[in-house]
Amino acid sequence: MTFAFRLFRIVFLLLPIVAVALFAGHEAQARKTGSARAEKAAENKVRKGVAAFLEVPETVVESVRRIPQGNLYEVVLTNGELFYTDKSAGFFILGNIIDAKTQKNITAERLDKLARIDFKSLPLEQAVKRVNGNGQRVIVTFEDPDCGYCKHLGKELQKVKDVTLYTFLYPIISEDSMARSRHIWCAENKAAAWINWIVDGKAPEARNCDSSAVERNMELGGKLRVTGTPVLFFADGSRIGGYREAADLEQKLSEISAEDAK
Repeated sequence: MTFAFRLFRIVFLLLPIVAVALFAGHEAQARKTGSARAEKAAENKVRKGVAAFLEVPETVVESVRRIPQGNLYEVVLTNGELFYTDKSAGFFILGNIIDAKTQKNITAERLDKLARIDFKSLPLEQAVKRVNGNGQRVIVTFEDPDCGYCKHLGKELQKVKDVTLYTFLYPIISEDSMARSRHIWCAENKAAAWINWIVDGKAPEARNCDSSAVERNMELGGKLRVTGTPVLFFADGSRIGGYREAADLEQKLSEISAEDAK
């Protein structure tokens, strides 16, 4: 028996095995594709149902995904609101889902993930910069100059050591706060003008310059779902909404530093 004949015989014998394997692979892929299409169709149905119930365009529904808990669907709106429904959008659940085994707050963890940002992508050149101590740590804030809680936060931030602070002027309260933001941005010393106002209550001088950075901050805040002030962002991409005392901020910064050191 020649070598060529033996090789032909081996290939001939293997053909059925290869054919079965290929068929099984195609069948598995077809099932996977069909399953993905069915899931996509189910998500679209939920999206349409939610939009119809809320009487809003479907674009307001940012995402829909099925979750393991209760065969429910998680719905996230463009404003960051999160809730749950069934496959027919026949009812809605507002609140937290707690995993009984792990005791984890599934909803809170998901909201935290959704709230995180790509910190490195922030256009820090549009922010008022000031440095406490060696400035090794970083906090970014979105603040309205007429926000009462921002004024309380300003005093606390003065106590945080070794941090670089970037404040995005975000005047969402009134036309007065927009004008004040522009005057602060146009000051010769932006950082001093901000501190003089937010901490000491000394109004900035009326000055004119290219203050388009303030308008760009408004667009940026909208993309980041900043709906109130103050809002703080940290180097790990996490955020905190509202006023916090210096001790709380120090703890948060220490946790980030410890995580980075791992």
